[in-house]
Amino acid sequence: MISCAAAKLHRGFVRQPSVSIVPIEVVQNESTEMETLRFLDAARVIELQREFGTPFYVYDEQTLLDRANDVLAFPNPYGLIGRYAMKALPTAEVLRILTATGLHIDASSGFEAERAMRAGVEPERIQITAQELPRNLAALIAKGVRFNACSLLQLEKFGEANPGGELSVRINPGLGSGHSNRTNVGGPSASFGIWHEQLDQVLETAARHNLHITRMHTHIGSGSDPDKWVVCAKMSLTIAAKLPEVTSLSLGGGFKVGRMANEDSTDLIAVGQKIVPEIENFAREHGRELSLEVEPGTFLAANCGALVCTVTDVVETSAEGGYRFVKIDAGMSEIVRPSLYGGQHPIIVVPGTDETRGTGDFLVAGHCCESGDILTPEPGNPEALQTRELADPRVGDALVIEGVGAYCSGMSAKNYNAFPECAEILLRVDGSSELIRRRQTLDQMLQNEI
Repeated sequence: MISCAAAKLHRGFVRQPSVSIVPIEVVQNESTEMETLRFLDAARVIELQREFGTPFYVYDEQTLLDRANDVLAFPNPYGLIGRYAMKALPTAEVLRILTATGLHIDASSGFEAERAMRAGVEPERIQITAQELPRNLAALIAKGVRFNACSLLQLEKFGEANPGGELSVRINPGLGSGHSNRTNVGGPSASFGIWHEQLDQVLETAARHNLHITRMHTHIGSGSDPDKWVVCAKMSLTIAAKLPEVTSLSLGGGFKVGRMANEDSTDLIAVGQKIVPEIENFAREHGRELSLEVEPGTFLAANCGALVCTVTDVVETSAEGGYRFVKIDAGMSEIVRPSLYGGQHPIIVVPGTDETRGTGDFLVAGHCCESGDILTPEPGNPEALQTRELADPRVGDALVIEGVGAYCSGMSAKNYNAFPECAEILLRVDGSSELIRRRQTLDQMLQNEI
C-alpha cells in the first residue's frame, strides 16, 4: 500500500516500475439490486448514530445465539465440541455470550488465552493453536489450558516443559481450500501444522517425552464444498489411525460465510451428514469412536456485526471517465478486509432526512491517508475497484457496512493515522442497546510511549 505522504500520487493511481502513472482499473457495477440492512433498520441506525457518535461497531446478540446453535447442531455420531475461534472477534462480552451457549474457545496465541480467562472463560475450555509458541506456555498448561502443537519444534518444547503430558497435534493433511491464498490454510503452500509425511517424527518425539496425543487437528481453509470436506476428513482419519491414543478429531473452522447476497455459505448440516459415515466407518475398522471438534469464527460472528459510519464528503473526479467518491469517518483502521483480500461487504447509505433520494454508482473511500483505503474493491482483487449502487449520499448521512462481525474489529490497521479504536455496541435480545467497549482516547493510544 502507498501512503499519500510518501507516494505523492493522486488517489486512484499507482506507480509502476517504469515510473509511468496508470489508473487503477475500475469496474462499473452492473447489478441493479442495492444492498439492504439486516438486523438494523434505518430508524435504529439514526438513533444509534446520534446516541454514540460514529464510527462504531454494532453486534446483534440474537444472531450470535442463532449461529452458536447452528454450530452445536453439527451432525456427529460420538460427541461434539464446538470452539469459537476468538481471533474473529475477541471482545469480552462476545466471548461470554458464546461460551454461555456451551461453546469452547480456540485461542491463536498465549495472549488470547489470557484474554479469554480474563473474560471469565474456564481454562479447561480454552485450547491454544498458535503459530508462535507462547512464552508462558508452562504457566498456561498448569492452569488447565489445552495445547495443540502446530510444528515439530512446538511438540518438542511442550514435551520438555510437560513430560508425560496430554495434548493435541495439528496436522497439515496436504489439501487446502479457500477463495484465495490468504484463506487457504492447508496443502503445501501453507505453514500451518505438521506436514503429514512427518508423522514418524511426531511419534518419536511423543515417545521420547512420554506424551499422550489424544486429539488431532486439521484445517484446510474457508471452502464451502461438502465433498472437499469429505476428502479432507478421509485424509485426516487415515492419519488419525496411526495415532493410537487419539479419541477426538478437529476438522477446523473454515466454514465460508456469504456476507454478500450473491456469495455462498457453507451448509453445516450438509457437511456434517457427509462426514458422519466416515467417522462411523473408522470406529468399525479401528475400534475407536472419535468425537468431533469444529472451530468456526467467521460462521459464528461475521453477519452479527455492522459498522456504522457518517458520510463526511462526496467528491468527483473528471467529468468524462471519472468517478464519484463517498468519503466516510472510518476505513482500514476499522475494516482492512477490502484492502487485504478484496473482501466484499454490503454497504448501505441511510439518509438523515425524509427527502426522496435518487441512486447512483459510487466508490467508497475510507478516512486513512492511504491509496489502498477503498471499501469497494473488485471481489477478491484489491488492486481493482468496483462501483456500488447507493442512495445519493449527503454529508451527515449514516453509512452502514454489514458483515463486519468477524475479522474487522480484531483485525484492522488500528491507530493508523492516529485514529482511535472505535466503540462497540451490543443489541440485546430484548431490543436494548449496550456499550460493550468504549471509544479509545488519544491519551490511551499514547500511554506506553516514553
